[in-house]
Amino acid sequence: MGLFEAIDIAGSGLSAERVRMDVTSENLANAQTTRTASGQPYQRQEVELEQAGTPAQFSAQLAGQMSAAGEGPSAGGVQVAGIVADKTPDQLVYDPGNPEANSQGYVRMPNVNTVSEMTDLITESRSYQSDVTAMQTAKSMFTATLGLLK
Repeated sequence: MGLFEAIDIAGSGLSAERVRMDVTSENLANAQTTRTASGQPYQRQEVELEQAGTPAQFSAQLAGQMSAAGEGPSAGGVQVAGIVADKTPDQLVYDPGNPEANSQGYVRMPNVNTVSEMTDLITESRSYQSDVTAMQTAKSMFTATLGLLK
């Protein structure tokens, strides 16, 4: 694996984590949205990630990188496969004074749990920081290697 591949992989992680943070922020912003354009409560969104490039088994990756030529299946990082709606059912909250309440006084609220969303946001932020650190480390190694060639 070359140094530029390490930067590319870390960059793909940065992009993926940024999308995850954006979707989590949207979920938090709509945690109390009882009616969207479709007339239904907001549905929590989730980001699905997948391996970028050609998938290879870990053993094939390791053997290819350990060979004398260093040629093996290329690790391609991560990419967003899609953004999908969470299938968790909506919450029913008793609030007879709410204009959205049904005849029994219940309001259908979004399936967004703010505590879980905040925990996800912290995790995504830490993952983003880890990708930045990996990119900076690769850059430092590249700079040190160029320094040796002087």
